[in-house]
Amino acid sequence: MRRFEGKTAVITGGGTRGIGRATAARLAAEGAHVFITGRRKTELDEAVEILGAESVTAVQGDITDPADLDRLYGIVRERGRGLDVLFANAAHASFATIETITEEDLDRVFAVNVKGTMLTVQKALPLLNKGASVILNASTAADNATAAFGAYAASKAAVRSFARTWANELVGRGIRVNAISPGPTDTNGIEELVGPAGAAAFKDREGARIAIGRIGQPEEVAAAVAFLASDDSSFMLGANLYVDGGENQI
Repeated sequence: MRRFEGKTAVITGGGTRGIGRATAARLAAEGAHVFITGRRKTELDEAVEILGAESVTAVQGDITDPADLDRLYGIVRERGRGLDVLFANAAHASFATIETITEEDLDRVFAVNVKGTMLTVQKALPLLNKGASVILNASTAADNATAAFGAYAASKAAVRSFARTWANELVGRGIRVNAISPGPTDTNGIEELVGPAGAAAFKDREGARIAIGRIGQPEEVAAAVAFLASDDSSFMLGANLYVDGGENQI
């Protein structure tokens, strides 16, 4: 079933080998033309090569830079079909305790996860078609008290709050806003967070504490994002969909 035939989607952080790229693949397979953006051109080019230029357009940029977002949405506008799905997925994470965190650490996390998410949605507003779906990538970290993860958790709590407020503000335009909260997921972000040498042990440790007995796969999260993006979730508004293997449920 091609639920997104003729639809246009934007995914931030869509070049990295993780949730963004998996979601781009899922939406493209179901008929959407997907615009992906990210800071690293090599990863964006790789994503287009794998997914196909007929279905995916890459636009290099940083979501914390308003000019980069204006350029992205200018290219989307040129297609002439508006925007039906926006997945604000790009994020930044780092470990630092209250004793060790620096202003630079805090500013970077909140610049990407809070400011960047807000700008991503705000600048998309003129393009969003009636019936459009906006999905924000929150995190189960917002509900947990993981040591040294406070700044990231707080930023994701802000994203969760955005979903509620924006759902209320945009419902009159026929636009639905929801959030998704993945648990630990097997992406290249793990290596960036703990380093290549510690990635395997991190995955094993995280999987052992989750009820389902493993961490998630990007494709599993992408399936849930596709659900929120589609009319199958037409009665969901301001919700937070957990895809966490029971981490916060059991």
